[in-house]
Amino acid sequence: MGCLTPELNTLVLNADMQPLSWGPLSVWPWQDALVAVLQGRVRQVSSYDVEVHSVRQSFKVPSVVALKDYHRRKKVSFTRYHVFLRDSFSCQYCNKRFETPELTFDHVLPKSRGGTTCWTNIVTCCAKHNLQKGSKTLRESGLNLARKPFQPSPSQLDAIARRIMPQEKLHETWLDYLYWDSALEP
Repeated sequence: MGCLTPELNTLVLNADMQPLSWGPLSVWPWQDALVAVLQGRVRQVSSYDVEVHSVRQSFKVPSVVALKDYHRRKKVSFTRYHVFLRDSFSCQYCNKRFETPELTFDHVLPKSRGGTTCWTNIVTCCAKHNLQKGSKTLRESGLNLARKPFQPSPSQLDAIARRIMPQEKLHETWLDYLYWDSALEP
């Protein structure tokens, strides 16, 4: 029996056995997943080698659950994380990848010049280039965009998240449900 840790998460799949979301990866705390299993709201697909006990019963802690009904995401919410993900955590002026704390976002057309805070006017950038650009236009700052900003669809964000997600941070029981198209080892 394994050791139960509070940060143990459960991967949440849609009814079609694909992740509900890749960006960010759809996970629940194991406690919420176990309650959902016991209430019959989800199916337990896989479990950790860990049990929790009540007075009369033992329960395997779910590592993967699947929704019983298919949930379709219609749009992506406009958040800092989703902007960073759309831009692959890369500064759109120098095209270098950074850790999240080193990133900020920039209004392509500055707010002081009538720019709005929306998908098509916000890009991820590093502190150096944010300072260099300031409240100038692209032409005035001498900077160029690596890619024009756009409003991503859920499938576009999922594709980016899937491409850049480090596999070493994923639990081994999740891998069969995350990488269907990966080559099988002989």
